[in-house]
Amino acid sequence: MKIRFITLLMALSIVAYAQTNPLSKGTPKQVGMSGSILAKIDDHVKRYMDDNKLPGGSFLVAKAGKVVYDKSFGFRSSKNEKAYGEGDIWRLASMTKAVTSVSIMQLFERGQIDLDDPVHKYIPAFKDQVVLDEFNPADSSFTTVPVEKAVTIRNLLTHTSGIVYGSFNPGKLMAVYEKFDMNVGFSHETWSTEEWINRLAKVPLAHQPGANFSYGLSMDVLGRIIEVVSGTTLDKYFKTNIFDPLGMQDTYFYLPEDKFDRLVGVYANVGGKWMTTEEMGMTAGTAYPKLGPRNVFAGGAGLSSTAMDYATFINTLVLGGGNILGKDALTEMSSDQMPEVITDYKPAIAQRTGSSFGLGFTVYLDSPTKRSPKSPGTYEWGGYFNTKFFIDPEEQLIFVGMTQIAGFNSNAFWEDMYKIIYESIDD
Repeated sequence: MKIRFITLLMALSIVAYAQTNPLSKGTPKQVGMSGSILAKIDDHVKRYMDDNKLPGGSFLVAKAGKVVYDKSFGFRSSKNEKAYGEGDIWRLASMTKAVTSVSIMQLFERGQIDLDDPVHKYIPAFKDQVVLDEFNPADSSFTTVPVEKAVTIRNLLTHTSGIVYGSFNPGKLMAVYEKFDMNVGFSHETWSTEEWINRLAKVPLAHQPGANFSYGLSMDVLGRIIEVVSGTTLDKYFKTNIFDPLGMQDTYFYLPEDKFDRLVGVYANVGGKWMTTEEMGMTAGTAYPKLGPRNVFAGGAGLSSTAMDYATFINTLVLGGGNILGKDALTEMSSDQMPEVITDYKPAIAQRTGSSFGLGFTVYLDSPTKRSPKSPGTYEWGGYFNTKFFIDPEEQLIFVGMTQIAGFNSNAFWEDMYKIIYESIDD
């Protein structure tokens, strides 16, 4: 009887898993796509590799819960000893932000936070913040003015808080952030998330809250809010509320030692030759997934994952949120938020005409220019090491692209791939 009971529990868990994780292998024809057109992705990737513009990567397309394209190209080092393939673990960098955004929206729909709450309600160190005013480049001294209004959770989600990446802003902002030792990024040897974010609260804001869109460490602050509200560390919150319910078994801030060998290297093009940081002996900025356990959990950049794990996560969103996020919270998260915080929002040149920003994502709007093939309402983001994803609810379509490159600047590579994907959809 005991064995039967255990078997029944296992069967029920499998059924529950299947209901919350509907992603499965399929054919293009099953979901109204052309396999012959999708196959053009092969030639597209190989052409960039032949032209020495890309070392390789893994790319996945799914529609209506069916994986219709899932291929890898190239090798994990310049020695061509081990090819990229299923089970590879990639540094997500800023694709971590999507997980943090969903987690915050979970707390919102449970009534544990309000999006327009001031941050200092949860992190007292953010009380009475100041804004950078005058800066003297001769000695990096500066003056400040008080905030006109407190930074809110919505400001953090929309990157309108004035909290920036110092390392991405050469000049006065970089100098100020260096003064406060704030170029942390992915990890820290001794700090906890609490100490890191409390220190960040003392750095002057780049501008008044809500005055501009300034990409930066806002999501890392949200990670600390999740810890405060949930009463647990960010890694444990993610595991309990997202990873375990979705069966994501290969997504971590710090990898367990038995998965070290699955972490791929980060390439850089040196004198026309692709080499990994490991091969060059320059791993200071890329070794962080293997440096745990540590107590800093970077909600804006710290996760590593497989293409399939991440696809499982975003597929849950494109199909309505599953058991991790309700419909209303999902709609709020993926809608244009700029009118709520900035009335004259102007996307960066790198962003397509007709785009705006939601709660953690670029959101495509219906544009008369039609410069992007993506449907209105598509939301997306990418990561520092050249990873990409998009979620198209209208087509029930998702894409995950994984490469690991420092300094990859060819946005045309991705845009041309997206065109192939949409051309493959039967009208």
